Amino acid sequence: MQNIAILCSGGDVSGMNPALKHFVEYTLQHRLIPYFIYDGYEGLIDNKIERASYCDVSGIINRGGTKIGSARSKRFMQKKYRDIAKQNLDALNIKMLVVLGGDGSFKGLDIFYKESGIKFCAIPATIDNDINGTDYSLGVDTALNIIKISIDAIRDTASSFKRAFVIETMGRDCGYLALVSHLTSGSELCLIPEKEYNLESYEASFKEQIKNGRRYFIAIVSEGIKEDSTEIAQWFEKKLGIESRVSILGHIQRGGNPTIYDRLMAYKFITYAIDGLLKNIDESVICYTKKGFVYKSIQEVVSSPKKMDPNLLSLL
Repeated sequence: MQNIAILCSGGDVSGMNPALKHFVEYTLQHRLIPYFIYDGYEGLIDNKIERASYCDVSGIINRGGTKIGSARSKRFMQKKYRDIAKQNLDALNIKMLVVLGGDGSFKGLDIFYKESGIKFCAIPATIDNDINGTDYSLGVDTALNIIKISIDAIRDTASSFKRAFVIETMGRDCGYLALVSHLTSGSELCLIPEKEYNLESYEASFKEQIKNGRRYFIAIVSEGIKEDSTEIAQWFEKKLGIESRVSILGHIQRGGNPTIYDRLMAYKFITYAIDGLLKNIDESVICYTKKGFVYKSIQEVVSSPKKMDPNLLSLL
């Protein structure tokens, strides 16, 4: 029987726990011995590696976050600590590794493979949906649903008080969360890093809307835009004369009960990852595209930043 381990690296997402559950169940079905690496690459260095069983994943499918913890590891960037990580895996005869994470996690994994020869399959897991080569990353749907609930709740207050609300989403330099939330929430304004904007171009239209009875505005902005959300709110007050508030959703977007879609995607990502390793696909990222699930080289994934789908961007 072969030994296989899984770890989570970088920011947590809802969908990691369903992935862990299926990892244990699917590996045992295939007569593999599953191991959990706790606290990401940091745990790999500190030898926080434990054999996993059904009881370890019982009752976690509905929980956000990750039971085995996650971390960002500066130590893993140094070869001496990667050597320690390899020794820890060798001591348990672990020859295969599944990693849930983003670009930074993948780059470290690529170096680790070249040095150690540990076979791996990486699974995109970030709410930003900013990983090149995949149309979807685990956790995105749950994050979008959390944002949806938040926007709907804020709209109640906005309409009651005749206010403008500037709602800031996460995403770093990727405006995917903001754009999709805008298109599906009926908000009046969306500002993202991928598209140039000039607030003055909205002024005449918004004033006309107020004249014709509009009582409130919802603006959804990505954290990566050139202006601070407070500046956007001040623009509403100075130019339109409407009282404004800022609501930064922050880390609430990472948590929450995983949606059905994220649970299903976790199941599929893990299945394809393990199947690939068993078919001797030794170094890959499992990506979801219009053609379905495909195995891509880690170099292809991390070599360039992801570009927004032009068809989606054209809807803004």
